[in-house]
Amino acid sequence: MNKWDYDRALYYTHRSEWDNLLILMVRTSDHFLSKKIEHFLHAYNFERDYSVIEKKLYSLLRYIDHANENIDTDELPMYSLS
Repeated sequence: MNKWDYDRALYYTHRSEWDNLLILMVRTSDHFLSKKIEHFLHAYNFERDYSVIEKKLYSLLRYIDHANENIDTDELPMYSLS
């Protein structure tokens, strides 16, 4: 799993950058994240009931939070300036 995908998803959601969120949905290797983004964007664009949009948004945010808590930091690449 790529921690940067979750950070980007949170950033794009916070900034309402739906085009970038759509691109992330296609490019991520996390199928659950992709599906959560798809459900949210579909609801945002086509749903008239705001409570449904809110439910999909919170579902996406809960998944991002869950994934960030459970990611193994030992698997993240370490970069060095030397």
